[in-house]
Amino acid sequence: MHVVATAGHVDHGKSTLVRALTGMEPDRLAEERRRGLTIELGYAWTTLPSGERLAFVDVPGHERFLATMLAGVGPAPAVMFVVAADEGWMPQSEEHLVALEALGVRHGLLAVTRADLADPAPALERARARLAAAGLDRVEALAVSGRTGQGLDELRRALGRMVAGLPTPDPGAPVRLWVDRVFTARGSGTVVTGTLPAGRIGVGDELELPEGPVRVRGLESLKEPLTSVTGVARVAVNLRARSVPERGQALVTPGAWTFTDLVDVRLSPVGAGDRAGWREPVSEDRAGDGRSGRRGPGPGRVPEDGNEPGLPARLTAHIGSAAVVCAVRPLGGRIVRLRLARPLPLHVGDVLLLRDPGRDRGGVRVLAGASVLDVRPPALRRRGAARERAAELAAAVPDGGASAGAVPDAASLLRTHRLLRGDDLLAMGCAPAAAPVCGDWHADPAYWSRLGERLAEVVARHAAECPLEPGLPVEAARHELDLPDRRLVLALVRPPLTVADGRIGSGGPQGLPAPVAGAVERLGSELSASPFLAPDAGRLAELGLGPRELAAAVRAGMLLRVAEGIVLLPGSDLRAARLLARLPQPFTVSQARQALDTSRRVAVPLLEHLDRRGLTERLNQTHRRCRTPSSG
Repeated sequence: MHVVATAGHVDHGKSTLVRALTGMEPDRLAEERRRGLTIELGYAWTTLPSGERLAFVDVPGHERFLATMLAGVGPAPAVMFVVAADEGWMPQSEEHLVALEALGVRHGLLAVTRADLADPAPALERARARLAAAGLDRVEALAVSGRTGQGLDELRRALGRMVAGLPTPDPGAPVRLWVDRVFTARGSGTVVTGTLPAGRIGVGDELELPEGPVRVRGLESLKEPLTSVTGVARVAVNLRARSVPERGQALVTPGAWTFTDLVDVRLSPVGAGDRAGWREPVSEDRAGDGRSGRRGPGPGRVPEDGNEPGLPARLTAHIGSAAVVCAVRPLGGRIVRLRLARPLPLHVGDVLLLRDPGRDRGGVRVLAGASVLDVRPPALRRRGAARERAAELAAAVPDGGASAGAVPDAASLLRTHRLLRGDDLLAMGCAPAAAPVCGDWHADPAYWSRLGERLAEVVARHAAECPLEPGLPVEAARHELDLPDRRLVLALVRPPLTVADGRIGSGGPQGLPAPVAGAVERLGSELSASPFLAPDAGRLAELGLGPRELAAAVRAGMLLRVAEGIVLLPGSDLRAARLLARLPQPFTVSQARQALDTSRRVAVPLLEHLDRRGLTERLNQTHRRCRTPSSG
């Protein structure tokens, strides 16, 4: 199936043409048929000569219903632009074309209607020129009459050629179905309709609305019940939902989109921009939280140069069937920040249409297209941050000139965000392009390299400032590097750095400060004379060896910790085992104390240390034996 929306000035015969092509009545409301004026979106479908099924979304042409027109055109991949031969190019022709240009629609067909009432050549020539200027320069153009049937067969064939050239949608893409109609069906409950541009919806699927998850109870497409449907398609979805959805909301794949009310975008002025008074905004670069949405100069326009008006401070943003008021904050050049009145499910690369609903009648109210560069922009809290942000985005996502610019990818997002989880990248609209650096974390390569260098510097500085510490705690390193996950710190550790007991060290021998080294040397002299007579806490304090100094000396291999507060020279345990091996086996603590010429305070923990090392073995409450053969 293919879906095509209509566009064109009011009373130029859009509905008449759809009716003639499909044999169906697109005007659903009695008031529409009574007044001969399309007010709401209409739906009809037919089978083309090629066998392809084609659904039309018929939109109103009156200026008062521009928002409704945008709700119909927004999700459609192609348009049938209608101009009447007897009236030619008209104001709403221009406004609808500007809207299509802003939305980036590049596939369409021109139908000049009422060819039975006037020569279609002048209208064809003017309309072709205008469409070409808006990027629709390759569309076919035909003269037709919905009343007499003139040219309808050729129009059907032309529609077949147009849809054959449309891009093939991805059935595996995440679902985003913009709701354009909501009603209640007896015996079924809530039903929503919309144009599914890509992806797949199946009965039983769980999707998401802003209010929470919903379950798909049933599906129809072109009045036919289905178990699943893939885009592009017109679809009616019967939902099991706690609340009734509204037009402008979207059914989405859970976790596949970012619901956001703050976006950074690049503006793309459209053909009527100069006539509409649009000017490229300049940065409103002041200190303050850029997330607040209260940075505009009030209800007027964002200042351009202090005298002339620029972009209005408040606009309406359209995407799909959604229309949301937004506050505008220029960042620099064509890059601005939009604060939306409610969150929308967006990806980077989405295109918003910006409209000024307060513009006088007769003026074109569509001001610009806005290509989404970031759906999770950072706060701007200091002076100069806005311009820096604009420069950062401009460097990460090159400008496309007259268009809205290049589409961001995972690499450009990582250049601006530095670190992102894989699921966050997908929800922002970009599949990760490289392997994660740790777990599901992805990093900008240059930033990750700098982090490794910074970690080495931080560890070295900590060792210099705290020489008695065994190393920098991993959590302290995480805080110092401002990282969201301690696993990232561990992933940055590379030789010569090492990790032990939750601390990061340099990995090489760690020298002791001179005062500590001197105290250890004096203690070594005392122990040389009485190797097993460990000094008590008082003597250690006199030497200047507290718990931290002793721990550092033990780590440096200059002392042996037997137990808390009991230290000997390195190798003393092996020497003690050799001496004990000369005793009659088994032996008691008292015999060991006498053989080692020490006190019970030292002998008991020393024997327990030998037990742990496997040098001695405890037989009962009073006796032990050596587990190594006697040696000199």
